[in-house]
Amino acid sequence: MDFLFFDWLGKPLWMWLGFLGIVAALLVLDLGVLHRKQREIGARESLLMSAFYIALGLAFGGWVWWYMGPTAGMNYVTGFVIEKSLAMDNVFVIAMIFTYFAVPREFQHRVLFWGILGVIVLRAIMIGLGATIVSQFGWVLYIFAAFLIATGIKMWVFADKEYDVGSSPVLKWVRRRFNVTDRFHGNRFWVRQVPDRTGKAAWFMTPLFLSLAMVEVVDVVFAVDSVPAIFAITTDPFIVYTSNIFAVLGLRALYFALAAMVHRFHYLKYALAVLLVFIGSKIFIADALGLAKIPPAISLAVTFAILAAGVGYSLWRTGRKPEPDWPPASRETAA
Repeated sequence: MDFLFFDWLGKPLWMWLGFLGIVAALLVLDLGVLHRKQREIGARESLLMSAFYIALGLAFGGWVWWYMGPTAGMNYVTGFVIEKSLAMDNVFVIAMIFTYFAVPREFQHRVLFWGILGVIVLRAIMIGLGATIVSQFGWVLYIFAAFLIATGIKMWVFADKEYDVGSSPVLKWVRRRFNVTDRFHGNRFWVRQVPDRTGKAAWFMTPLFLSLAMVEVVDVVFAVDSVPAIFAITTDPFIVYTSNIFAVLGLRALYFALAAMVHRFHYLKYALAVLLVFIGSKIFIADALGLAKIPPAISLAVTFAILAAGVGYSLWRTGRKPEPDWPPASRETAA
């Protein structure tokens, strides 16, 4: 059993296998037991699931704190909170994707489940590459920091701009290159049909697969922000990956809990913009003060303060407005 203690990316192999075992068990429980049948997930169930995933993620953070020390524990919690907060933007965009393709609510969980599997693999690749680059070239952290500052400023400027699914270059390219059906075929991603132009049977993508593809594309775009953000907190690949994945695992539940009231968190985007600027500025502030890095406790406290201010202000401002028609009418079906 000596191989379990083999060092991989700075941690014994048993730690990585244990974490992946937990993730696999959760996915099996989710798809194989709790949601074996296609059905619509209600608000109460989604809130309970969200609470469960948040509690589980924080419990793992407690283990990290106990086994790896307070600094690692605070870095994990900070990364978890940041990723969970950035996931709010994901929820808004995913809601727009489902609305655009008019995805029935009973099929949305299937899309999100397979989307999460893609996220687990894509984040592993991105974080592995990032950790390798940072370990070889420490100055890359300054590029990450500058990128986060620029992203935060851009997020602030375009906070009120709505994501346009139909204008996505990826979606346009897929429609030009592949056969796509005009309607759903149950919960199937692909169907075999005979197109009029050839008379030979061929495989067609369904709108359900297109929505899955767009969810994956959106996650890659958001990962470009979130992965550098957590690397600005810590360069430990284990902390970076586990905090990211535990935050993302609850994204499905978070979507069903918040999609119908995402408008209440409109001003949270401004808080996220400020948070990204703060995270990106930390490395420059630490250099100016002659510090190795900003203490994790300060980073965690400032992160909580910024997010609490954003949530509180959003709830206060939107509470006095009439509830909008959300989600809006599907442009895909209207066309």
